[in-house]
Amino acid sequence: MVVVDSIKKGIVIDHIHAGRGMRLLNYLDINVENETVAIIMNAISRKNGRKDIIKIENIIDIDLTVVGLIDPGATVNIIEDHVITKKLKPALPARVENVIKCRNPRCVTSVEDGIPNVFILTDAENQEYRCEYCDEIVSMLKD
Repeated sequence: MVVVDSIKKGIVIDHIHAGRGMRLLNYLDINVENETVAIIMNAISRKNGRKDIIKIENIIDIDLTVVGLIDPGATVNIIEDHVITKKLKPALPARVENVIKCRNPRCVTSVEDGIPNVFILTDAENQEYRCEYCDEIVSMLKD
């Protein structure tokens, strides 16, 4: 049996839709070889039925845009001295830069170096974003 203790300082990302935890961790780009990270997948949740949870020790500064992009229903808890000092509720961002990569091989971001990947929210319900340069549509629900 594995026991996941509370953390002294860091963050806990809670209420992640079941199955999205690993994807969120990948998008956060945290070096799991050097950082203490626990991911709990498919845990029982009274509110949502099932959920994922990510605990990251000693890191407090994360990109909340990424959390809101992958799961706008998630909650980010900042922990200091084993106590939640701040609860954050990231929202679905209206614009994201250098998080999503355009998959269109003809897009200027695919053929030119140094051009940022910029996506604009076009459909909040379906979490669809449009590339600012080539109009390619990306759905975060299907990604």
